[in-house]
Amino acid sequence: MPAAKKAAPKAKQEEAILYDFYGTECPHCIEMNPLIARLEKEEKVKVTKLEVWHNSQNQKLFEQLDNGKCGGVPFFYNTATKKWLCGSCDYATFKKWAVGK
Repeated sequence: MPAAKKAAPKAKQEEAILYDFYGTECPHCIEMNPLIARLEKEEKVKVTKLEVWHNSQNQKLFEQLDNGKCGGVPFFYNTATKKWLCGSCDYATFKKWAVGK
């Protein structure tokens, strides 16, 4: 009887960074704040908020990741899936983006 083969160890999945690029005075960005808080509480994730209208360093990272995808805020980017969201959205859409579905 042949020996059973052990399953190969799974590669460690990249830890996702969930970015929220926003502008302080942006009404659509403000509209997303309750959804971000709900997501963090329910899914036990952290959304890294980076203000881009008044912070040139954050603006540079935004431009690099956005790369013409949205061109404005709010812009959400998931580093594990490389998926993004442009503008405000409903909670179901936001959650799918965050959990990688």
